Amino acid sequence: MAVTLDLNCDMGESFGAYSIGDDAAMLETVTTANVACGFHAGDPVVMRRTIQLARAAGVAVGAHPSFMDLYGFGRRRISGERPEDLEAQLIYQIAAMQGMAAVEGHPMTHVKTHGALGNMAATDPELAALCVRAVAAVDPALVYVSLPYSETYKAAEKAGLTVACEIYADRSYTDAGELTPRSQPGAVIHDIAQSTDQVLEMVLNHHIPTTGGKRLPVDPATLCIHGDTEGAPRIAAALRKALEENGVTIAPFVTPGRA
Repeated sequence: MAVTLDLNCDMGESFGAYSIGDDAAMLETVTTANVACGFHAGDPVVMRRTIQLARAAGVAVGAHPSFMDLYGFGRRRISGERPEDLEAQLIYQIAAMQGMAAVEGHPMTHVKTHGALGNMAATDPELAALCVRAVAAVDPALVYVSLPYSETYKAAEKAGLTVACEIYADRSYTDAGELTPRSQPGAVIHDIAQSTDQVLEMVLNHHIPTTGGKRLPVDPATLCIHGDTEGAPRIAAALRKALEENGVTIAPFVTPGRA
């Protein structure tokens, strides 16, 4: 059976005088870009430039909203926000990205939550439902990118959104199918060979290897490669080469302009 996989990357995370990641280089390899919307990183100028670069490279674009946490890069777990306030913040970010993409003639295809927001929503049904409501409020045709075995995956399916199952090249998994918390040893995979082996197991054999020795069933649509990791373009190119050598077709889960 033919296997097709999207390669996505979180990018557009530079802002003001600060430069983060090599977006231009990553766009030579990936097929989908998740663009920061200004709340954890990015700014309007960077957002627009990233969309322009993605359009030129034929790469699909989507919104990458987060908690309002520029200081912590969206990786701090924030609680106490009124649900209606957080929902408005997410709608604001998604709508801003959709509007900027429309202006550039490159309609966005999806939404993927960032950092702590995504991790918390994965295990919190109420927060998951809130994130899904925000996406549906802007455009129910948008694809929701989500981890398998997560509350967000369940909530998006329940709401009738199309869901793209996401796996990670550089993160290990717990026996519950969750990403290992960054505070724990072995959470981030730095060895390219180990990362490649894990990806091939998930894509070709449809199993997630966990830190506890389990093999959880998975049917991935997209693989995330972090753009702010040192040597990210080299890692992305090596992973794409290994996948293609194993008969995997690399293509976006939604053709740009056909969301």
